[in-house]
Amino acid sequence: MNPSESNRSSILTRTVADEARLQAVRTFADNVLTKGQDHFSGQNTPLFIDGIHLDSADPVQWIFQDQRFTISNLASQQNLFRTLDLLTRFCGVHKYRQAAEEAFRYHFDHLASDCGLLRWGGHQFVDLITLQPVGRFDADRHEFKFSFPYYELMWKVNPEATKKFIRAFWNAHVLNWGNLDMNRHGAYDQPMGKLWASTYQNPEPFFEGQGLTFINCGTDLIYAGAMLHQLGGEEGALEWSQRLAHQYVRARHPETGLGVYQYSKPRRQQQPPAVMTESRHTNSSYGDRAGNQFSQEFGEVAREGYAIFSGESIYGTNALVQLHLAEYLGTKGANFLEWTIDGLKAYMKYGYMPQTNQFRPMWADGTDLTGFIFPRFGYYGPAGKTLSPSPASLSIWLSYARAFRLTSDPEIWQMVRSIAKGYDLGDIGEKPMNEPSLNLDSTEANPLAIFAVLEIYRAIPHPLYLDLARQLADNIIQQRFHQGFFLPSGKRIHASFNEVDPLAILAVEAALQNQLAELPPYLASRGYIHGRYDGYGRTTDNHAIYSVTE
Repeated sequence: MNPSESNRSSILTRTVADEARLQAVRTFADNVLTKGQDHFSGQNTPLFIDGIHLDSADPVQWIFQDQRFTISNLASQQNLFRTLDLLTRFCGVHKYRQAAEEAFRYHFDHLASDCGLLRWGGHQFVDLITLQPVGRFDADRHEFKFSFPYYELMWKVNPEATKKFIRAFWNAHVLNWGNLDMNRHGAYDQPMGKLWASTYQNPEPFFEGQGLTFINCGTDLIYAGAMLHQLGGEEGALEWSQRLAHQYVRARHPETGLGVYQYSKPRRQQQPPAVMTESRHTNSSYGDRAGNQFSQEFGEVAREGYAIFSGESIYGTNALVQLHLAEYLGTKGANFLEWTIDGLKAYMKYGYMPQTNQFRPMWADGTDLTGFIFPRFGYYGPAGKTLSPSPASLSIWLSYARAFRLTSDPEIWQMVRSIAKGYDLGDIGEKPMNEPSLNLDSTEANPLAIFAVLEIYRAIPHPLYLDLARQLADNIIQQRFHQGFFLPSGKRIHASFNEVDPLAILAVEAALQNQLAELPPYLASRGYIHGRYDGYGRTTDNHAIYSVTE
């Protein structure tokens, strides 16, 4: 049942705990401004380091060939910038938003390449000692994989530079506009092409291409194009975003509607060895890696696009973003909604096991791969590896919760209900209007759980959902707030400034202030650095830096 207006007013009464949570986020932000802004280059730029050593307050560094680089990766600061922006909204203190704006402005004015691409992403960052871009530790290319910059704030700072960036992003990553062959790596010196005036040839799925049409990069392109349309009115940008999104839909398995991670096949440029033994044998120049490793057992269905060993990318992050675009674009986003809901329902039907709250590993034809033992080494792992079901992640739960809010679909409600039970969050009810029986003593402290609960609260504004969100936010303060920063564990020695926790706490604050519908939604934006790091080989900053414990 919906609460009455009097009930709703009473539950929004602020408590001591509400104030404490908001103060914790302000403490975090003040610490970032004090310890994290540039006092390293000698030029007092408005740039931020990515994180610090908790005890020494030294900046995190990337170590390559005995050189140390002080990391400032703007792509790894987009959750931080959203936090700073919202703090200004809720606290009325302009310095937080201003700090984020000035960092964007400096990048636009001093660090953008001639084509408009910024020095950020998976294989680029700025060394905050020299203020020079660094990329030679890996591909030295522009790369986004589920990065989703804060385009609204970028646009506010400099609309023309934001427009130039998004156009350059598409231009650098799309290799062939006729079939939308694209790649996760983009060159900084790519001449500008015809962009939206290009000719599209509506190719058949799984054409052989030069690129790797991964959904993590593809979703970033889809989001960027749609945002350029919404912010700048470019109809062509939305048209091509929808074409790109539709490529993944057209490549779904025709019988199940499952998939896909990519809609093309890498063109085989050299014959793979009869027996693969080294990581270099898993290079895409040898053709489809899933086919190379598993076609002897499974035939044609063994292809990279059809591998759903985990559905996180397809049904978690991609679904989350496209559901947001469906809502954000209104009637122009109807295709995004239809395609995403169809995909989520297929994954429910063929993959979900409610008794264990898990998803099966599968090929997109529905073949259950639970217990399958890899017969040989390859791209997906060593011989002897066994595939197992994966827990229904909170990211996927968030996608289903947002899907229910946008559709009121009873099947999706049952999915949301089942996953909530699987996380011991209580019973949201057999039907949406039933009285929920929630576990208000839950110890869950994952910020994604808060976003999911608040999606349900927006759809069914029962006070118990807000009570649960407050409890989960209190858990974050108790379990993840250490020495003025948010950390997955108190044993970590480095703090990343880009953690999602403060955003989730501010989402609860937005609910308390009746501003939840006006909040920029959580999109699973993540930053990362991927490349060679002394002592680790090819790795990520999360592994070499942020996962290190005492």
